[in-house]
Amino acid sequence: MWLSKRVQGIQPSPTLAIESKAKALKAQGIDVISFGAGEPDFDTPANIKEAGQKAIAEGFTKYCPVTGTPELKTAIIDKFRTDNAIEYRPEEIIVSCGAKHSLYNLFQAVLNPGDEIIVPAPYWVSYPDMALLAGARVRVIKTRETDGFKMSAEALRKAIRPRTKALVINSPSNPTGSTYTSDELNAIAQICIEKHILIIADEIYEKLVYDGFKFTSIASLSPQVRALTVVVNGVSKSYSMTGWRIGYAAGPGDIICAMANIQSQSTSNPTSISLKAATEALSGDQSSVETMRREFEQRRNYIVDRLNRIKGVKCFNPQGAFYVFPNVKKLLGKTYGGTTITTTLELAEYLLEKAKIAVVPGEPFGAPGYLRLSYATSLNNITKGLDRFEQAIKS
Repeated sequence: MWLSKRVQGIQPSPTLAIESKAKALKAQGIDVISFGAGEPDFDTPANIKEAGQKAIAEGFTKYCPVTGTPELKTAIIDKFRTDNAIEYRPEEIIVSCGAKHSLYNLFQAVLNPGDEIIVPAPYWVSYPDMALLAGARVRVIKTRETDGFKMSAEALRKAIRPRTKALVINSPSNPTGSTYTSDELNAIAQICIEKHILIIADEIYEKLVYDGFKFTSIASLSPQVRALTVVVNGVSKSYSMTGWRIGYAAGPGDIICAMANIQSQSTSNPTSISLKAATEALSGDQSSVETMRREFEQRRNYIVDRLNRIKGVKCFNPQGAFYVFPNVKKLLGKTYGGTTITTTLELAEYLLEKAKIAVVPGEPFGAPGYLRLSYATSLNNITKGLDRFEQAIKS
């Protein structure tokens, strides 16, 4: 056996696997509607594409500094100052090949074998495997739908053990769309200060919030919280730049330096052209972000209302991101063609086979009995897809 022990315990991303399967069926000419991808269906804004094209035309196609260009770091620093009232220095910023890459570098930089990391569930599917690859153990805190899928400070305190090193907090959340208020974040942060626990703040959906919700970056709460926090963000979701692969992290200089050393031995710098495009995204016209946000809010309103009118389905109303996470526990135990559907894994397979719609089961998110549907697709697709969903459930 040539494979390492660490790699034998991890699984491929289930969300990417679902989307890959849906695309394969589409390639065969099958009309599949996908609710699987965490990817905006909007085109990258024109000014950003033009910045990338200009970079190519001007020959900006060589190696760059490992942690990102000075101009992009300046744009990131300005973004944190303007949007979040946090001050960072260039040496406290690293730009990576997507926010996922930033998170991977961070886990490798701070976690040792035997360390514990606390992750509230439902969680983004990659957190546990990233921790596993660093040799760490994951302590999961189950959250409840009735509490808005949010971890309380009391639950955090009870979960802390002597080997607890870090907490992951993802707000707005993938998969639930839940968002933490400033007061809720402050209560959590005070425990982390008391116990000296690193806060890993995944804020990739920061700009996609609804109902007038005011987003708060946990690092902005106080100098003490900032000193314990690494904020991870990127341009993929807010600027519809998933394929450009640019994410970034901001935090204590020693951690950022360690992440840079890891990155220097893996990818080196992110793509030069994408660095230029990301600079334009953060420092240029921001109107496209608000246009997308309003469209997502309209879609959210529609999909939540439709799902809640389907018998056996109950859907939490998310305040951020572009996912719904309906409770489908009442649909389990039903039969079709002599087969009993007992898990959301089986339900997702049934929906793909019967209704030709792709959804992601809740099990990989640590939440059996739920499905994740992305509404980062057109309202027409959402309408057709839910028509198929409802008909398949009636069957």
